Amino acid sequence: MSTLDRLRTRIGELPISIPAVLELASVCICIGLFVGTFVALASGIPGAESGAAGAGGAADAAGAGDTIGGSGGAELLWLGIIAVGAAFVVFWTALVPVVERVYY
Repeated sequence: MSTLDRLRTRIGELPISIPAVLELASVCICIGLFVGTFVALASGIPGAESGAAGAGGAADAAGAGDTIGGSGGAELLWLGIIAVGAAFVVFWTALVPVVERVYY
């Protein structure tokens, strides 16, 4: 018996339904991304100018640098939302079909 056959047998003996767990986890991730997006929108958009610096000049460059440097928490939140969303898409479009082809 190959390693893959043993793995299929062990997964088949589990008392839980793997597709049901995946679907429940997907719903939780979607809700988390939805709430996280609203929290991120409330904390600000990274790179957005603050103040009335105008359309150009040295004041604009200094203001933009201060805004980007001062909003590290908002930038990390946006980065997290993008990273989790991208991983979620890759999981469902690439990994799940591969596992279904191998397992079923």
